[in-house]
Amino acid sequence: MNEVLRQEKKFAVDLYSGMALCGRLGGVMHADKHNGPLGYTVRSLYFDTPDDQDFADKVDGLELRRKLRLRVYHPTDAFAMLEMKQKEGAYQKKRSLRLPREDAVCLTKGDYRPLLAYQEPFAAECFGLMTCRCYRPKAVVEYLRRAYVARENSIRITLDSRIMATESCFDIFSEQLPLYPVLDAFNAVLEVKYNGFLLSYIKDMLNAAQRSELSISKYCLARKVSLGELA
Repeated sequence: MNEVLRQEKKFAVDLYSGMALCGRLGGVMHADKHNGPLGYTVRSLYFDTPDDQDFADKVDGLELRRKLRLRVYHPTDAFAMLEMKQKEGAYQKKRSLRLPREDAVCLTKGDYRPLLAYQEPFAAECFGLMTCRCYRPKAVVEYLRRAYVARENSIRITLDSRIMATESCFDIFSEQLPLYPVLDAFNAVLEVKYNGFLLSYIKDMLNAAQRSELSISKYCLARKVSLGELA
């Protein structure tokens, strides 16, 4: 089990400004080793309660809230990451557990029993929570990500574009998911994550970019088809 605790801020940017910012960040930060020429794909399956409590907590802006998701980076991956993100005031705590593909497939079908075979307390916590509160798969979100990191203060900046989703199929290992766009193709989401404070030269670059702070999450964007009146 891996655990990260840091501050996290999200911004809406137009794609042109975002790409220009990435060019500048690439000169002073390390590019994520998975970036490639266009970035890398992220695909997440989000779970929620029957009454969509986690979604409602996010929309209502509660200080204490969580998200549960299963994440892969390519349909052919032999594993998936089970992740729980918890909002605690100004900080986000993310815990994750690597699952083999066969166990992850069970979770996509609402069967959480494979988690009982793990020794990590986090697996038992997820099983208890997802079982007692009747969590079920709700939406898959896929996007293209560019990421840049700085060792100081665990700074990580990402630009997510081509954000698509589906609420009708939860097979994150499928190569033919019926995805549809949930954000204008000319816009993107900029995420800034760090511990303590941002280094001044990085902060200056971000301040020079055209952006506006964003409160809605990619999960909320995905749910707007069925819960549009709330999202």
